[in-house]
Amino acid sequence: MTQQSSSSQMAKLLFLIIVLAAAGQMTQTMYVPAIPAMAHDFGVQSSYLQAVMAAYLIPYGLSQFVYGPLSDRIGRRPVIIVGMVIFLIGTIGALLAPSFELFLLASFIQGAGTGCSGAMCRTVTRDCYDGEDLHKANSLVSMGVIFSPLIAPVLGGYLSSMFDWSASYIFLLVFGAIVTLAMMFMFTETLPVEKRRNERVLVSYRYVLSNRRFQGYVLCLIATFAGIAVFEAAAGVLLGSVLKLDSKTVSWLFVLPLPGYLAGSWMSSALVKRIGNSRVMYLGMLAIILGSLTVLIPGMAGLVTVSSLIGGAFIYFIGAGILFPAATTAAIQPFPQHAGTAGAILGGLQNLGAGIATLSASFMRADDQFSVGSVMTVMSILVVMSLIWVKRSSQQDTPVLV
Repeated sequence: MTQQSSSSQMAKLLFLIIVLAAAGQMTQTMYVPAIPAMAHDFGVQSSYLQAVMAAYLIPYGLSQFVYGPLSDRIGRRPVIIVGMVIFLIGTIGALLAPSFELFLLASFIQGAGTGCSGAMCRTVTRDCYDGEDLHKANSLVSMGVIFSPLIAPVLGGYLSSMFDWSASYIFLLVFGAIVTLAMMFMFTETLPVEKRRNERVLVSYRYVLSNRRFQGYVLCLIATFAGIAVFEAAAGVLLGSVLKLDSKTVSWLFVLPLPGYLAGSWMSSALVKRIGNSRVMYLGMLAIILGSLTVLIPGMAGLVTVSSLIGGAFIYFIGAGILFPAATTAAIQPFPQHAGTAGAILGGLQNLGAGIATLSASFMRADDQFSVGSVMTVMSILVVMSLIWVKRSSQQDTPVLV
């Protein structure tokens, strides 16, 4: 009976973490099918709407550097609640913004709020799990992290076609409010008072970042996620503004790579017992390289084709699904007493890197898929370099904390 109760409690906890992560991830892409309408209303070019994702992702990443160490001091629950309240304020600002500049500011505030979800979805799993159980938990959470920003455009496409683009932000406001209330009344604190640390933030960061293998895993996650983010930012422009597809078609095409990620995540969890974590990551690396080249090569000829853009993304997402839980687990496993700090670095740098990549892509040409393909290819090269770095690093490189 006690075991069943414990299992039920953990299932509830995982569900809460997944919906918390979903609030942040859905905000990232829900507007994508409505890009042409938003560009018209704000009087800007469609390519400028890629800056919305950058304005969201950069503070989403930076704020995690605050949320993580803070949660190690005061607990996970208060950090989550404060962050979600900030998100709700930003969402209201997005709905009321009279200009594109103020809309970008509201997106910035949204990202600063939901940064709590990025840090906590990695931290809470480390509080509760270890070893293979941690890998399984990270696989489930990573499915939610990727599933939500890819399914969000389907919902956003229907809402924008039935109403207008602001309907997506009304949905986010309601969903965010429900998640906030759920975390207030249903989330059980996972960091007991006796395990909280009051050491200086810089000491915690130096301790975690001094691990060379951790450095390699961070670079791997940054590059992998940046490739996904650039695809998410550019696909809506290419499909909607270049190929002139309607918002519903764009939203469904946007979702097609999702089964690839789910398959990759399932493979990651299943294969790690048979071939080990390192070989699993090499498998994911190969898929990411193949997917990137599938997008890049037609782009070199100045083309935009649904088959190569979505097909290449599908293969890339398989690789990402394999890599995310494997690299996250390997990175955070050595830091049970610094889970908040380690989770903040992982999530913060991962999303900051994705924000910078999408911001850079917004200044590149958007009339073919060369730009998105070239960025995805550069990210795949960085993944290769990161795994080489991990392989060359010693396993005993974490200093003893004194």
